[in-house]
Amino acid sequence: MGGDPGAAKAEARAVPHYSDLAAMHMADAKLHQRAFGTTEMYMRRHIVPRWGKVRLTDIDSREVAQWLASKRNEGLAPATVLKIKMIFARSFELGRKWAIAGCDRNPVRVVETKPVNNARERFLTAEEAARLREAASASKNKQLRPIVDLLLLTGCRVGELLKARWEHVDLERRVWFIPTSKTGKPRHVPLSSAALDVIGKLPRFDNCPWLIPNPGTKKPFVQLKNPWKTAREAANLPDLRIHDLRHSAASFMVNSGVDLFAVGKVLGHANVASTARYSHLANDTLLAAVEAGAKKQAAA
Repeated sequence: MGGDPGAAKAEARAVPHYSDLAAMHMADAKLHQRAFGTTEMYMRRHIVPRWGKVRLTDIDSREVAQWLASKRNEGLAPATVLKIKMIFARSFELGRKWAIAGCDRNPVRVVETKPVNNARERFLTAEEAARLREAASASKNKQLRPIVDLLLLTGCRVGELLKARWEHVDLERRVWFIPTSKTGKPRHVPLSSAALDVIGKLPRFDNCPWLIPNPGTKKPFVQLKNPWKTAREAANLPDLRIHDLRHSAASFMVNSGVDLFAVGKVLGHANVASTARYSHLANDTLLAAVEAGAKKQAAA
């Protein structure tokens, strides 16, 4: 009358623990995700220690909400907590796709979280860019100056530049081909005369395909933390991130009168919204336009 208790228990035991689903999630991410290391770190440090031994059907939305709140109370940045939530929720999405028992509902996705405004705007002035270039020239790392120059002249991401190969640079057509970008799609970056001049002065190493390698290893730099820190402090720009050079490249283009569509194409943005963040930078250009209009009226 009340069903088969033995069958119910067997059905419950058939539901895997979260650790089983997490292992499948990581195997899939390793095949398809470019930022696998970040996902693996959050999974290993935060999600699996708390939920690994819990059966999927026993993971409750209320407890998930309390756990995420505790992560914030531990001092984790809101953006980090949101990232943890997204990875956790993604496990259940994959489980449902793979028809894993216990994944017909997603107890993480329904947890409400406040939106995170992670945008940070820092744009160099021409004078600050000159100071940074001078400091980079004085660096013990002789590759830092061309790296800074090309980041400012192309608006590319630092990872794209560090992995650039000579075979992908067409000096005659003045274009640099990036096979895989952050969006997952290849793109072509136009090269200005100034960028071509920087590339033309780069040292070449025998049997080394990289455009700006580490001279010691003849391989791409793993990181530029120390030389970058020294250079930005010497330039009195302590708050400057290397990624801000990409934003600065965009600001220089916008304030030179280049329209946002063209800027987005140069930067390789996948949608207009990504470029729209630079719209307010056109104030200098717009101010020049209204001044020109006012002078025309005064002369009439």
